[in-house]
Amino acid sequence: MLEFDTITAIATVLGEGGISIIRISGENSLSIANSIFRGKNHRDLLDIKPYSMRYGFIIEKDTGEILDEVLVSFMKSPKSYTAEDIVEINCHGGVLATRKVMEEVIKAGARLAEPGEFTKRAFLNGRIDLSQAEAVIDIIRAKSHISVKSAVQQSQGKISKEINLLREELLEIIAHIEATVNYPEEDLEEITSEQVYLKINKILDKINYILSNAEEGKIVREGLSVVIVGKPNVGKSSLLNSLIEENKAIVTDIPGTTRDVIEEYMNIGGIPIKIIDTAGIRKTDDIVEKIGVEKSKEKIDESDLVILMLDSSKELDEEDNEIINYVNHRKYIILLNKTDIGDKIDLNDICNLNSRFIIKTSIKNGEGLDKIKNCIKELFFKGEIKSEDLFITNTRHKEGLIRAKESCIEALQTLKSTLAIDLVSIDIKNAWINLGKITGDTLEEDIIDKIFSQFCLGK
Repeated sequence: MLEFDTITAIATVLGEGGISIIRISGENSLSIANSIFRGKNHRDLLDIKPYSMRYGFIIEKDTGEILDEVLVSFMKSPKSYTAEDIVEINCHGGVLATRKVMEEVIKAGARLAEPGEFTKRAFLNGRIDLSQAEAVIDIIRAKSHISVKSAVQQSQGKISKEINLLREELLEIIAHIEATVNYPEEDLEEITSEQVYLKINKILDKINYILSNAEEGKIVREGLSVVIVGKPNVGKSSLLNSLIEENKAIVTDIPGTTRDVIEEYMNIGGIPIKIIDTAGIRKTDDIVEKIGVEKSKEKIDESDLVILMLDSSKELDEEDNEIINYVNHRKYIILLNKTDIGDKIDLNDICNLNSRFIIKTSIKNGEGLDKIKNCIKELFFKGEIKSEDLFITNTRHKEGLIRAKESCIEALQTLKSTLAIDLVSIDIKNAWINLGKITGDTLEEDIIDKIFSQFCLGK
């Protein structure tokens, strides 16, 4: 346990509500809360049992005036969120009442906590590792039930467990190499280059497996950005309305109705999908429509997936081909819409595109929508979204795994070229260090500070 001053913050959203919670953490948390608390029959907090609550009032020390009716709970170290003594004051919700109670806590001796400082203390006090701490903010920011589930699993140490097992295996190899090289006179089991090679290869396979789901993990955490593009009047707004099952976009037979970008959300298998309806891409002299076309192109460049809509009742023209060429470098699905009134597009004209992701649809009749959703699963989740998979959702974690992988590959190359296992231990140690950055065991203090600065106050 490290010694820190006592901190406080509002742990709930500041606004009108039934209850607000003010959290106090540190060695003096109970005495600070007690100094502004008046219980029934003038009972104080100093004899409160851990993990229990006491009813009373918060008073203004200078005047003795009652500020609010409260319930106060006490959690004793080390069995608390921060592994320190924690007091939580449950007062009435509301901006003014909450701030008045908070001011009294600060006047009584607590310091206003920095963003993420409660979770940072939990990490520094050894209750959780860094990947578990980062999962806390992922839970708060989660956009779907899968992202919540993934973050909860991470907070419980699912990723940490896998990383620590890899680090133990690497450390075991280093120890064997050091013993073989430094103590040849001892009666120790000698480790050979062939054994080291096999062991590193197995570790490399495990790292590759974890990394194989990293892109899916990013989507689980942040969601997918899907842009609908095409010429005016091909049915983009109708598709948006059908996917989200609401009439959010104006639909008319007049080309160019959509002048600006429209963004809405849908859900596929628990993954949040941001659907973006764009202005029809075409050459125009209309200044407003020109701006809309430029915005459409910007959204294409920023997107994870493009849904290109073509009017199957008409043959492809120059504008269609221009759009096809523009999206061809991205992940895409092509919808041949309006098949209910015609089928004049020759697939040979777009044969350079992957036919698996060319879907004939009639949005008007509701045909083809399930195929669109299945294509998204195929493109990003190998056809199935499995919430139990080990998802690396954090870019920092991914970087640590990539650097560890690079060090393992360098170790293998060293063995191939020299067979000198003593030289290999440097690369293996670098892999061990890089994996340690994920859990925070080998991470620099300034980077740790930067991570926790992204947290909200009160957490």
